[in-house]
Amino acid sequence: MAEFAPVDEQMAVLMRGVEFGDDRTRYNMEAELRVRLEESRRDGRPLRVYCGFDPTSSDLHLGHTVPLRKLRQFQELGHTVVFLIGTFTGTIGDPSDKESARTQQSLEEAMGNARSFTQQAHRVLDPEKTVVDYNHRWLSELDFGGVIQLASSFTVQQFLARDNFSKRHAKGEPIWLHEFFYALMQGYDAIKLDTDVQIGGTDQLFNLMAGRTLMSARGMRPQVVLTFPILVGTDGHLRMSKSTGNHIGIDEAPGVIFTKVVNLPDHTFRNFAELVTRWGQEEIDGMVAQIESGELAPQAAKRALAKEIVSIFHGEATGEQAAVDAVRMHEGAAPSDAPEFRLSKEMNLLDLMSEAGLVRSKGEARRLIQQGGVRLNGEAVSDGVQTSVTPNGGESVLQVGRKRFLRVVSDE
Repeated sequence: MAEFAPVDEQMAVLMRGVEFGDDRTRYNMEAELRVRLEESRRDGRPLRVYCGFDPTSSDLHLGHTVPLRKLRQFQELGHTVVFLIGTFTGTIGDPSDKESARTQQSLEEAMGNARSFTQQAHRVLDPEKTVVDYNHRWLSELDFGGVIQLASSFTVQQFLARDNFSKRHAKGEPIWLHEFFYALMQGYDAIKLDTDVQIGGTDQLFNLMAGRTLMSARGMRPQVVLTFPILVGTDGHLRMSKSTGNHIGIDEAPGVIFTKVVNLPDHTFRNFAELVTRWGQEEIDGMVAQIESGELAPQAAKRALAKEIVSIFHGEATGEQAAVDAVRMHEGAAPSDAPEFRLSKEMNLLDLMSEAGLVRSKGEARRLIQQGGVRLNGEAVSDGVQTSVTPNGGESVLQVGRKRFLRVVSDE
């Protein structure tokens, strides 16, 4: 029989960061989770907990790690975690955070993305304790009669009351029937998995509650639902999403992650600190108070945040190096992982940039120089033909834009 930590200890960990938007829902879900944990401890049975992820791209970003980190906490407390990949729901597209219909993808595309998703998810989850499943296994076999049965538990008014649908309805924009089906499919996932707890973002609350409705209609004990705030993207306002282009991928290079975090709008600090770091709440509150009082510069706080995030996904040593490289780049020096180009003869910058692969053509190199986007050893370059680099036994640093660096060393 498995042994579990005292319920109060588990609740303190699992309820941290939970947000529902209304006190009644929080009270009910907290009470139901406590009962499940008490039963789990009494019977020695781990809870089954799941979260679904639609593989709309091949990469996970920091927004995905918010529910993943909560799943990891359940694992560390001894519970069973199901990492569900929406290989069928992903072909439809979740309308939860959209004010327009989302482009659909094929099952083959979804399965291709799912392979990369799983590998990256295991950087947060314990692969030895994670059950990976795919919802096309049961959703693709659901017949039309089954869909009608699921739909009979809901009214059109319930769907139109959703914020994104109501906005589109008010503007006279189309709302496609297949978008209504998404909540039904996610609810059916809950039935097939028969889990104790489902995790998701606050924008997913309607879909998660649909699962409770369908489970109750089937005479099943409805799952507990835990939702968490949305991580904003690099723009500081919209939800982080690769389709929006405001994402920070967990598989991106350490220097890219560091730079993106440092360049976040100042007001996003608490959102990121609370959702994607290992810092305690007291430490976060203290840093925010220091920022507000002027004791801590926002840029210094974001550098600490960037170092922490890089360390989580690439290791402590890499986080330290990324912080050092950020200072080097600010001073015009090349980061430690900048590529090296060995120079055997004198070359003008147009030829050098083209041969080193920094640009697609000399025309692009010329435009970048004219726009002031090229620096040699920290000095802006104004003429790519007249400016040249000679092998002299030393090292020159060529910078293109804000992020591309090249170390030019002598081949002699």
